[in-house]
Amino acid sequence: MAAFSEDFLALRVFVSCLGLVGNVFLIISILRIKLSRVKSFELFLLGLASANLEEIIIINIYETIILQTSSVPIGTWSCRVLKFLTVFGEITSILFTVLISIFRYQKLSDVSKRANLPIYLDNLGSACMMSGVCVALSSLFSLPIFVMNLQGSAGNVTRISSGCPPDFFQCNKNNCPILNRLYKYVFMLVCHLVPLIIVTVTGCLILTVLLSQRKKVIPIDSVSGSRQIGKTSKDTRFQRSTVAVLAAMGLFQVDWTFYLILQLTLSQTDVPFWAEIEFFISTSYTSISPYVYGVGNNLFSLKNFLKK
Repeated sequence: MAAFSEDFLALRVFVSCLGLVGNVFLIISILRIKLSRVKSFELFLLGLASANLEEIIIINIYETIILQTSSVPIGTWSCRVLKFLTVFGEITSILFTVLISIFRYQKLSDVSKRANLPIYLDNLGSACMMSGVCVALSSLFSLPIFVMNLQGSAGNVTRISSGCPPDFFQCNKNNCPILNRLYKYVFMLVCHLVPLIIVTVTGCLILTVLLSQRKKVIPIDSVSGSRQIGKTSKDTRFQRSTVAVLAAMGLFQVDWTFYLILQLTLSQTDVPFWAEIEFFISTSYTSISPYVYGVGNNLFSLKNFLKK
């Protein structure tokens, strides 16, 4: 059992380092872009990477230092603040993913009728406003952490001797406060299930648009050679970026579908390594997605990192 726990710890360190490096590189790559050239999509990626980075750092502090070091007493206020920051980062990452999926679908839909006309989110001011809305909603849905009952289960006393329960949703089945139970299901519905449905629907719509566009043939003689080459190059980059968005959305769907299934079918007290399983589920998307977005949008190219 000890060797199994050590393997979990080694894997945790690897996943955390992978996520830290990927999100830091993505943030640096976007910040190197001149302010006048920053577009809404890069702004959304910056928000996503920042939320991912914050979540990975805080969840490691909360899970590793506090929960694993049960002999060190932690104040209730410190416990709530750390859990608030963990949940805040998780929700912010989810909401920015939803925003990216909606933005990309709007860019693809009715492109033949809209031509080069911008959409609402193309405006940098609108993009900043929507990013602020994501942050505000994340704060709103994280605030109940400060009034939650910190009651843990009887079967997991050693894990909560530090003063922090492994899961704020967790409580005794025979005496579970209504607030804990209400927050759990409202949180899962609004912050996990609804975003999952939105990302799934927009992903299907994006695939439908891409498949319909492949059937259309543009006559080469209708435009000049240089203009056609430039347009083709731009379309190729956009298509590659869209494929990256779809790949990240697929990872998001698998990740949070699995999480919801586990939350609704299993009890944390019945699974010895529930905290570790929850850690890998919540950090797999935040650790892998920056590489998908970075490579797909040519932000992780060697050329960009060698630029001065």
